[in-house]
Amino acid sequence: MKLDLAIRNGTIITAAGRFKADVGIRDGRIVMLAEELSADDEIDAAGHLVMPGGIEAHCHIAQESATGLMTADDYRSGSISAAFGGNSSFIPFAAQHRHMSIAETLDLYHERGRASVLDYSFHLIVTNPDEQAVNHDLPEAFRQGITSLKVFMTYERMMITDSTFLDVLALAKAAGGLTMVHAENNAMIDWMSRKLVQSGHTAPRYHAISHPAVAEVEAINRAISLSKLVDAPLMIVHVSTREGAELVARAQAEGARVFAETCPQYLFLTRDDLNRPGLEGAKFMCSPPPRDQETQEILWRHLALGTFTVFSSDHAPYRYDDSGKLSNGPDATFKQIANGMPGLATRLPLLFSGVAAGRLTLEQFVALSSTNAARVFGMYPRKGEIAVGTDADIAIWDPHETREVRLADQHDGMDYTPYEGMRLTGWPVTVLSRGERIVEGGRCMAEEGRGRFVKRGPSDYFGRPGFTVPEMDPARNFGVEIGR
Repeated sequence: MKLDLAIRNGTIITAAGRFKADVGIRDGRIVMLAEELSADDEIDAAGHLVMPGGIEAHCHIAQESATGLMTADDYRSGSISAAFGGNSSFIPFAAQHRHMSIAETLDLYHERGRASVLDYSFHLIVTNPDEQAVNHDLPEAFRQGITSLKVFMTYERMMITDSTFLDVLALAKAAGGLTMVHAENNAMIDWMSRKLVQSGHTAPRYHAISHPAVAEVEAINRAISLSKLVDAPLMIVHVSTREGAELVARAQAEGARVFAETCPQYLFLTRDDLNRPGLEGAKFMCSPPPRDQETQEILWRHLALGTFTVFSSDHAPYRYDDSGKLSNGPDATFKQIANGMPGLATRLPLLFSGVAAGRLTLEQFVALSSTNAARVFGMYPRKGEIAVGTDADIAIWDPHETREVRLADQHDGMDYTPYEGMRLTGWPVTVLSRGERIVEGGRCMAEEGRGRFVKRGPSDYFGRPGFTVPEMDPARNFGVEIGR
């Protein structure tokens, strides 16, 4: 069989194991795994790890905030930065705002996505699930291959009621999709913020206090309870607390189709990073905020135990200038400063440092960086795997290379990285997307617009049986079928 490309002499790592083999690629797909392959074009991966390319499943690209502030990355810069970080595809958000229809939202983001150098899809943020959306637009989005929705339990301009949340959960369940949720108690945050500002505590460090851990814990408990009522799959994003992780683990042990994500900022930063002179702490403001070192250790443990299905950057890039963090001037309170921080290019090197430190196995790294996201978001086995027939989306890593994180190496639209100066061991040296070199030798090899929209299928629920409350079981509730 004539090959377009052979990756030779490397060690292949998948979520299931590791083995020595060469990878044969033709027409953008893996067609052979064997010894001593040859092709006109070859990559010598001796001493390196050959892994599925990362799938960044939580990032905000070319997206307006609810207040109209645009993120610093478009699909060109965002996808290039992701590629330098070892990713071969990503799933940003298509954000509906109250005045927009679902169809209008998707048309807008399909146009923006055309600039991507990586394959991409969208999670659809839903803020106005009216009758038109529920009966027509959302089912049509699922038919188009957008099989994940996101809702908010906080932010006045974005949040939905618990009753509407149940409608969305039931709709996504019927379509074989997944509902994602930002789980924080809005009333608690508003009350804390108001009291702090009224007493003159307005510096960025007070953002950490205004989002107490209990606000996340309460909302996660409520979100899980709502998903149990309708036995619908749920992904809780950016979990930052011990108690929140424990709630997820308990629900999973009960068989509920509850999944969770955590992010680098909760493993590598703390609330002390917000306590910097002037407004410098604004660079580390995100929601939920980083917690403390004790919580970091507990979240690492849950990462290794499998409580967290995916590990994502939550890349929300707002520059430290008047286009982003400082858009409300030098006297802005923490309530007037944009939430979010960059992290596309550092997500996987940061996670790999957990392998270097003995916290994770290589197989766990692959699962958390790629395979699990492909499964739960309906891209598997086309993405997230090294096997015959899959897309040749591959990241080749040097497990021994040590680098210091620098802004110049991020390739995004930002003017800072919150991880500046950290020394990390393990780095992606070559990244392929559908068999094409995207990054090699420290250079971007991809042309703008080469990325393709990925039509996703139903979510894989990892064999979890679900959870039926007695009141929803016809055998125990007088035979009543309660549907959407």
